[in-house]
Amino acid sequence: MALDTQILSKAALEARGLAMDAVQAASSGHLGLPLGAAEMGAVLFGHALRFYPDDPVWLNRDRFVLSAGHGSMFLYAWLHLSGYDLPLSEIKNFRQLHSKTPGHPEVHETPGVECTTGPLGQGVGNAVGMAIAAKMAEARFNRPDQTIFNHKIVCLAGDGDLQEGVAAEAAALGGHLRLDNLILIYDSNDVTLDAMAAVTQSEDTAKRFEAYGFEVQHVDGNNMEEFLTVFERARNSTSGRAQFIVAKTIIGKGIPEVAGTNKAHGEAGVKYVDAARKALGLPDEKFYVSNDVREYFQRRKAELKQAYDDWQEKFTAWKKANPELAKLLHQGVSREVPADLLSQIPVSKPEEKVATRKAGSDVLQPIAKALPLLISGSADLHGSTLNYIKDGGDFSAKDRSGRNIHFGIREHGMCAILNGIGYHGTFRPSGATFLVFADYCRASIRLAALSGTPVIYIFTHDSVGVGEDGPTHEPVETVSSLRLIPHLDVIRPADPEETAGAFVAAVQRIDGPTLLALSRQALPNLSEASSDQRRQGTLRGGYVIRKEQGDLKLILLATGSEVQHALNAAKQLGDGIRVVSLPSWERFERQDEAYRNEVLPPSCRKRVSIEAGVTELWSRYVGLEGKAIGIDRFGLSAPGGTVMKELGITPEHVVEVAKTLL
Repeated sequence: MALDTQILSKAALEARGLAMDAVQAASSGHLGLPLGAAEMGAVLFGHALRFYPDDPVWLNRDRFVLSAGHGSMFLYAWLHLSGYDLPLSEIKNFRQLHSKTPGHPEVHETPGVECTTGPLGQGVGNAVGMAIAAKMAEARFNRPDQTIFNHKIVCLAGDGDLQEGVAAEAAALGGHLRLDNLILIYDSNDVTLDAMAAVTQSEDTAKRFEAYGFEVQHVDGNNMEEFLTVFERARNSTSGRAQFIVAKTIIGKGIPEVAGTNKAHGEAGVKYVDAARKALGLPDEKFYVSNDVREYFQRRKAELKQAYDDWQEKFTAWKKANPELAKLLHQGVSREVPADLLSQIPVSKPEEKVATRKAGSDVLQPIAKALPLLISGSADLHGSTLNYIKDGGDFSAKDRSGRNIHFGIREHGMCAILNGIGYHGTFRPSGATFLVFADYCRASIRLAALSGTPVIYIFTHDSVGVGEDGPTHEPVETVSSLRLIPHLDVIRPADPEETAGAFVAAVQRIDGPTLLALSRQALPNLSEASSDQRRQGTLRGGYVIRKEQGDLKLILLATGSEVQHALNAAKQLGDGIRVVSLPSWERFERQDEAYRNEVLPPSCRKRVSIEAGVTELWSRYVGLEGKAIGIDRFGLSAPGGTVMKELGITPEHVVEVAKTLL
């Protein structure tokens, strides 16, 4: 069908009006991108993208990612016009309490929003992750005579996105992997927030992406016919490369007083809105959409429904011909986990003394077998993090069926990409690095928690037990800082059986991310409690691993590699000493009050905690009358055991501190 430039030009004009009116009404927001990119929005949503508004999670829809999430009114306007469940009342409620149009797009708040964006560069990483997941889906589920996955991932990004390191990390990998289903549109308007872009950049961005391996095209983004030609060329390219479109646009187009300048980025143009609307020919009525624009998008929706229905017919035939694959796909999309998963993991040998990273490797294999759509990856550390899925193969430009992703030394990009795989909704993503590098990943981890995306982070080398690598690699503050992120489960298991419980807890959780903090150094198998007690106790976040003899006098609390010290100290202290293992504070706090009080009786205020990290947060459990043993300084370079002893992480120190309370 030919591009109807007449009606889509009118739609672009009215989308500009919606953005101006919404930002003016809210006295807050960003006008620059919604006005500058309106013609591209008209082409994408009014003609080129394949989706169906009545089924926003249709498996084979094109995914549109607004990495430049500050320009959210661009997306909201086009979703509204396209017929998604986003009525005009929500556009009028832009940035207001409990609206479906928050300041930056949030995936579960607004139908049609594919991922939570706003922190610049994240959407680029998310789009690369979606493109990887889509390629995996094609390889796993398409049959030679039946194609059910062939959608594209389209991402709109600006200078701010592409200056961020996370975007560079993700794009470099996307180009290397030859993700020819990825179309990255660069809204090149020569502006950043503080100043014109030339103040902070002089690189040739197009050549940079060409060096990454992208096929690059240039276009006037405000010319709809030219933009459609270039976009369709990118969509139908047979080069086997990811696509990069440099679209020159005029930021803030439609408000002459600020257009083309950095003042157009935010809300500086609001005071000129009324005059601009009049000059553009918009009526006095605010939030105006003409009948003929509405009718056009109704016809467009009907055409989209026909394509959607045609696909559903093919999908029904595919399911009939491939019942086992259909079952697998349903399990992936529904995020189903076998109820008996824990029982599929062999019990470790009591005499074993292994690092929890090694225990994690052993646990991962039966889990990966039970969950064929579980994906694993590592930031160039598979040999240390030990999270490689054996016989899973490597995902690459030549093999899209591999279950292991080599991310290279790109921790932040890895985590943004993992989020994108999670947003795609077919595969369960997990990825690994050293725990100290969680700080490189933090923005992406935070967004996974905010969006409720079930990513699994397998982060090893979790304490000063790292030893010889020294304080740069010893994460004394990291576990505590991660516990501060709302909706993130942090689990630090103490031995192989707790590790089994930790991995099962991570895959069973489908409403948010889980981070597993695993040891480099070998740990004993804690036989003071049965295998089942340790596994189930970890699922609940905390449990009594050693019951006191006689009357309860004092509680020792610990996590991870320090639980062994608490147990050894309890033996030396004698009767009346309870030991509680708290591998996951977040899971423990979700238990009912009766269980929490059973584990930590409020009547026993004499408590000592021990963890090889900063102590401040432990006041939650030890209170004013207890004491926290930890490391409120940076670590040391020496063998791990020597460092632990030097910094007081020993049973003897626990005994010494406990005696001051008894």
